[in-house]
Amino acid sequence: MAERTAKQLPVHSAELGAGAPFHPRLGDLAHDLAKGGRIGVVVALPSDSSASYQLRPPGGGKDWRANSDGNTLRPVPVPVTHVSPMQADAIYDHRAQQAALPVTVHYEDGGTCETVLVLTPAQVELYSIQFAQLIESRESAREPRQ
Repeated sequence: MAERTAKQLPVHSAELGAGAPFHPRLGDLAHDLAKGGRIGVVVALPSDSSASYQLRPPGGGKDWRANSDGNTLRPVPVPVTHVSPMQADAIYDHRAQQAALPVTVHYEDGGTCETVLVLTPAQVELYSIQFAQLIESRESAREPRQ
């Protein structure tokens, strides 16, 4: 099995419009639309000696080639493992009537990105109630039982 040499970049969608080919790096995962969306690890890049990408199934198997222009290749999104709040203040935008909580998104390959969780006023109220219940539950678990 090919070893990945670089972290796969997160993408917003596996569907890219025409005119936006994907040029993967060595070790990246790619969907090959010419092979029915088959996923492969890029094991060789187009070069002077090879006019195409060479891909191999992630678990090993028979290699195949994809056009050097990348027009049949699409990125494979990296799965998110969890999202954690950042140590930064939440902001309420009165004009938009929404709150923004800075968060860090953690990916399966170890990568992260910072973004905001946007909440409606109803969501802020709901989570306020739920967090109050969590705090109360935590405090009652700490108290010695008589």
